[in-house]
Amino acid sequence: MALSLTGKVALITGGSRGIGEKTAVKLAAEGATVAVNYVSNKNKAEAVVERITTQGGKAITVQGNIANVEDIKRIFSTTLEAFGKIDILINNAGAMVTKPIDQITEEDFDRLFAINVKGTYFAIKEAYRYLEEDGRIINLSTSVNGNMIPTYSLYAGTKGAVEQFTRQLAKEFGPKNITINTIAPGPTATELFFAGKTEEQIEIYKNNNAFHRLGTPEDIGDAISLLLSREASWITGQTLRVNGGFI
Repeated sequence: MALSLTGKVALITGGSRGIGEKTAVKLAAEGATVAVNYVSNKNKAEAVVERITTQGGKAITVQGNIANVEDIKRIFSTTLEAFGKIDILINNAGAMVTKPIDQITEEDFDRLFAINVKGTYFAIKEAYRYLEEDGRIINLSTSVNGNMIPTYSLYAGTKGAVEQFTRQLAKEFGPKNITINTIAPGPTATELFFAGKTEEQIEIYKNNNAFHRLGTPEDIGDAISLLLSREASWITGQTLRVNGGFI
């Protein structure tokens, strides 16, 4: 039986580690050709590509900072030059700051909105220009948006914008037969999640879901894969919380 994503080209922003890395490897295993975007860690991105190619897949690295619109355009043009088309965009690249409001700086605010909001929006805009018929866009949000957790106000605010992009743009992409959805992970074992957290805090997060563990990047990659399938072609404009019952 043919692999489900055979013939598809997927562009994954922030694809060198964490959820992006595991998703890149999974989509390649399902037959997709993958462009792995990174900002500065070239070695990690190349390691992801090497893992894919060693397993018989096809992938390239594409450097670029999605906080910069010209970089976004170059990321897309480089992918198109290499593979001739783009079918799938995974807006995975993101940044997190968790501080009480009285410690949030203007620099924090500008950086998070530049990456999480502006970067996501203008990547979607490029996707509107270039994605093939029956394409897929998956944005990444957070299950925190269904809860109230101190220190997450800025991060959750940026992801709230992403969820609204998904909802409001669904009918603009519909005539192109392109779906756009958001995956909202719960606490997931990534470098981004662990940064600045104590063991006690991590245990609390583990015990706040039905399975008493953190999610894994593979869990999130599996959910992304579901929304990329042919069977998900009637699902668009939705946010799917993937969190083991955290919310």
